[in-house]
Amino acid sequence: MSAALSLPSNEAPGLVIETDVNLKPYNSFALPAVARRLVRIREAADVRRVVDHPELGRAPKFVLGGGSNLVLTRDVDAVVLKVEIPGIRLLEAREDAWIVEAGAGVAWHALVQWTLDHGYPGLENLALIPGTVGAAPVQNIGAYGIEVKDRLEAVEVMDLVTGRPALLPAAVCRFGYRDSVFKHDGFGGLAGKSVITRVRLRLPRPWRPVLGYLELERKMAETGIAAPDARQIFDWIVAVRRAKLPDPAAIGNAGSFFKNPVVTAEQCRDIIGRDPGIVHYPMADGSVKLAAGWMIDACGWKGKSVGGAAVYDKQALVLVNKGDARGAEVVTLARAIQESVYGRFGIRLEPEPVVV
Repeated sequence: MSAALSLPSNEAPGLVIETDVNLKPYNSFALPAVARRLVRIREAADVRRVVDHPELGRAPKFVLGGGSNLVLTRDVDAVVLKVEIPGIRLLEAREDAWIVEAGAGVAWHALVQWTLDHGYPGLENLALIPGTVGAAPVQNIGAYGIEVKDRLEAVEVMDLVTGRPALLPAAVCRFGYRDSVFKHDGFGGLAGKSVITRVRLRLPRPWRPVLGYLELERKMAETGIAAPDARQIFDWIVAVRRAKLPDPAAIGNAGSFFKNPVVTAEQCRDIIGRDPGIVHYPMADGSVKLAAGWMIDACGWKGKSVGGAAVYDKQALVLVNKGDARGAEVVTLARAIQESVYGRFGIRLEPEPVVV
C-alpha cells in the first residue's frame, strides 16, 4: 500500500509524492520491488517542480516509463519519476513526411495504431512492441527491418539538474543497436541526467513497405498478397508477435531478453562450419547478425527454469516469470544461458533489459 503526500504550495504546487510504492504492477516482468518515493510526471512542468524541490532536487532519480525493459532485483531508493505524459498530434504535414508528436507516457502500440488510423503509415513494422513512447528512443526499439532511429525527428527532454527543456535532433542521440545516448551515464551520456517528455517522429512520404523478413515473406506467400498496404503489414506483424511472444498481462516478461549478436562474416563462416543450421542475417556493412534465440534453443534451454524464472517454451529468446519470480532468479538464469552459449559458440550474449 502506498501513501500519497501533497507538497506544500510554496515548495512545488501540484506535485504529489507517493511513498513506499509497490513496483510490481509497473514492470512488465511483474518482479517485486518497492520505491521509497515515486512522483508521477504528467506534464513537462512536473520535472521542473521536482528539480526545484529542496529535497527531491538533490536526490538521485530513476526514470520509469512502461517498465517493459527492466529487471528489478532490489528496492529503489532513488526518487522514481513515473512518466505518464499523454497526447498525440500531427505536428506538421510536409511534402516529404508527416511529423507526429507524442507524449512520453503514451503506450507505443497505441501510437502505432493512431498513426495508421489517421492515415500516417510508417510505424507498422514496430507494432505490438511493449512499453511507452518515451522509452522507445532510449532502447532504440526495432523489429522487422525498422528501428526508431529510422523514424525519429527529435526528442524533447527536461534536464534533471537545471529543469530546462531542450529539443534534441536524432543526429545527437548516438543511436546504436538497442542503444542510445540515453542509456549511458558517462561523459556525454544522458542516463540519469534528463527525462524524455515528448517524441517527434518523421514518417516518410510517399510510404514504402519494408518487407525483407522471412515471417512477412511467408505471410505474402500464404495470402497471395504481393503488395500489402501498411494496415495489412500491421495485422501480419501483430499476428506473428502474438503467436510467438507471451502477453506481459498474462505472463510476466521483458520481451526479447538478449540482443542478437553481430559478428564478422569470417566468424559466421566458422560457426556455420560447426553448426550449419544457425539462423543468420547478412547486414549491409558486411557483418552478420546471428539469431540469439536459435543459439539458446540449440543449447537446450527452452522451457528450463531457475526458481520462478524460466525460458519461454515457445521462444527461447524470452525469459518469463512463472508467477513468483524474483529479480535475482532472472539474473541467475540469464547468466547461466550466457555461459552455455559462450561455451558452445564462443559468443557472449548481451542482455537487452536494464538490471537494477
